[in-house]
Amino acid sequence: MTSMIRQTLAATAALATAFTGMQASAETLRVTTFLPPMHTFVQAIEAWGEEIGERSGGELELEVFPAAQLGPPPRQFDIVSSGGADIGIFLHGLTPGRFPMTELAGLPLTHPSEGDESAISSRRLTELAPDYLADEHRGTRILWLAATPPLKVHTADVDPTDLGALDGLRIRYAGSTWQSIIEAMGASPVPVPPAQSADAMGKGVVDGATFPFEATKAFDLGPVTQYSLEPGLASATFAVVMSDAAYDRLSPENRQIIDETTGPDRAAWFGAMWDEGEEEGRQYMEDAGVTFVEIDEAGLDQLRSAFQGIVDAALEPTGETGRAFLDAYTE
Repeated sequence: MTSMIRQTLAATAALATAFTGMQASAETLRVTTFLPPMHTFVQAIEAWGEEIGERSGGELELEVFPAAQLGPPPRQFDIVSSGGADIGIFLHGLTPGRFPMTELAGLPLTHPSEGDESAISSRRLTELAPDYLADEHRGTRILWLAATPPLKVHTADVDPTDLGALDGLRIRYAGSTWQSIIEAMGASPVPVPPAQSADAMGKGVVDGATFPFEATKAFDLGPVTQYSLEPGLASATFAVVMSDAAYDRLSPENRQIIDETTGPDRAAWFGAMWDEGEEEGRQYMEDAGVTFVEIDEAGLDQLRSAFQGIVDAALEPTGETGRAFLDAYTE
């Protein structure tokens, strides 16, 4: 009997040791973003997390901290590069001047020749990242980049059919490019955090805001918006990055899973989700009673002339490399 008890205890200890080893090999990657839980990007990250969890046999999992739980929106990249999180989703425009090359993809009326859909622009941007954008994201690995569907101007009560009606309006913006766009249109740019935009419009702190339709749904702009101006004027660029330290601590097998599930194909996959969300967002605005105003060709020509100085100023600090990147992006 004593021998049987010893054997049982030994077997139990062996199972416990094996289980502990399995637990130790599991890797929970902390993901930070300022975006709200219902945003398409957060949903996409969670779907990707399920995929890598299945492929790794449960060894990889994501713990997502949305809505700036780990730090303010402008610090999302730094949170990752400093080790406060393993993966981050951030908007380049929230730190003006820090990612000048990447932000060229967000210049007004600029997109790949194939079209301005996010699936197209996000894939192209991610394809170009290793050659042109890695230095701007030093300390991290770019998992994929994304360009939003072009942002539209949404106003509370001013009809923008005549673009001159925007003169003097206070418009919420994010990023230096959109600051310049708003100024070129005669309006006054006002920095407002995305999650506070609806409240700011409702209280009259600002007269309008710039978002793609998908984000108007995420930030609930429908009740405070009367007009949306189409087409969108410029995209905003986002990055999904993983700290070098987090990547390096993974096993070779798990690093391979990360590599195989990110990159241009993932960017296009996500962009397609964003495009679908854009259609849903437009329907949300229509259901909210928003009136859509279309800029005619004469108006677009007027804007191209007004925006030329923005393009020239953005290219100046990036030199010949910036021009080569922009040419490659728009070809």
